[in-house]
Amino acid sequence: MENKIKNIMKLIEEQGIEMVDFKMVDIDGRFRHVTIPAKSFSEDTMRDGIGFDASNYGYAVVEKSDMVFIPDPDTAMIDPFCEVPTLSMSGNAMIIDYPENRPLAQYPRNIVNAAEKYMQDSGVADMMYILPEFEFYLFDNIGWEVSPDSIGMTLDANQSYWNSGVQGQGYVVPKQKNYHIAKPFDNSYECRSEMCMLIEKAGVPVKYHHPEVGAAGQFEIEPKPGQMSKMADGTMMIKYIIQNTAAKYGKSATLMPKPVYGEAGSGMHVHILLFKDGKPVFSDDNGYSHLSKEAHWFIGGLLKHINSLCAITNPSTNSFKRLVPGFEAPVTVGYATSNRSAVIRIPAYAKQPEERRFEIRNPDATCNPYFCYAAILMAGIDGIKNQIDPHENGWGPFDVNLFNLPEEEKKKLKSLPTTLEGALDALEADHDYLTAGGVFPEHLIEKFISTKREECRKLAAIPHPAEFDKYYNC
Repeated sequence: MENKIKNIMKLIEEQGIEMVDFKMVDIDGRFRHVTIPAKSFSEDTMRDGIGFDASNYGYAVVEKSDMVFIPDPDTAMIDPFCEVPTLSMSGNAMIIDYPENRPLAQYPRNIVNAAEKYMQDSGVADMMYILPEFEFYLFDNIGWEVSPDSIGMTLDANQSYWNSGVQGQGYVVPKQKNYHIAKPFDNSYECRSEMCMLIEKAGVPVKYHHPEVGAAGQFEIEPKPGQMSKMADGTMMIKYIIQNTAAKYGKSATLMPKPVYGEAGSGMHVHILLFKDGKPVFSDDNGYSHLSKEAHWFIGGLLKHINSLCAITNPSTNSFKRLVPGFEAPVTVGYATSNRSAVIRIPAYAKQPEERRFEIRNPDATCNPYFCYAAILMAGIDGIKNQIDPHENGWGPFDVNLFNLPEEEKKKLKSLPTTLEGALDALEADHDYLTAGGVFPEHLIEKFISTKREECRKLAAIPHPAEFDKYYNC
């Protein structure tokens, strides 16, 4: 640690850093930050941190709310969006205690660390790698208003089909036909390429980027797999880079699950791989789709707890506007190979033992990534510990297009919750797998549920423009 601290001090001097920015995470998974002048930054700052009021971050703080933020030198990067030379660092929140401070159990980064330790102590694996896919929209104009005399939203993407009558060059994309579309229709290529270059500079290798299905400016950036705790940090930084680079190009980026009526929603599918002693836990040439019994049990744990998981992986009312049939969104509780209509998809192209994996398809980027990834791991470990077989429980494999099944067959299938309130009900009833080993504190789950229920109540009380269309002249 001493060498790392000295390297930070050296970097500040060599790069002419004027400000040091500490990025912290609130209960919703959003960055907040505190900045100090570099001339006030010292080695003691790295060791002792800076104080902040955790009660303003939404956590259930049973102790005094005064906390200390300890920066992590491994997360240090020069912020590319600050005109004043700024060094940025994430880190951990600590409870002020004597003789030593102790981690704030509710803090998202500490939750991920606790989940990784629980996995290692269980003997299931010593490393979890994940690969989240980031789908998002880029708009050229966006605005909304919620007031007593005006409720509404407008958005625009120059490339979209609805601009065919106003765009003079004719380069507009037909509805739902944006997937992998090339220039000149793909008018944000440079913007996304810059995003990817900055993401790589932030320490997250990128696999590729491309246009997604939604014609109103939907795109995807996919990184390469990374260790869970590091990818949680990486997820925060990827979202930060996407949004700030878009602003630089005069656009607005949103990872909101369903921003455009009638177009594809944006998910954050999470691919999962486990390793033990450097060897893949999920590979077995004799198993279904070349997956081991541990992989199937992990899938079983995810599917057993999927309703309660949705409260954490899809924690917005808008999330459930995406989770509807017809847009490649998963709605069926089940697993299959190369099937995007099931919650768990096994990619057929992952043929090498160290690549064999599956993805959980329902999460979206409104989640707190630390809570999301830790909850996925805890559900999977519960499945392995209790040997929950997904086939024996009737969850598949479903190697058919579930959207096209006859109605009688569809009635036999189990589906995801249709509302955030339904997911919160499930989390209230089913969260022992999260509190195992003390990974998720009980009072954090209670606070999370109560906060989200209040959010649901407030949004439910606001008249919707579509209700005027339906009921105004009743």
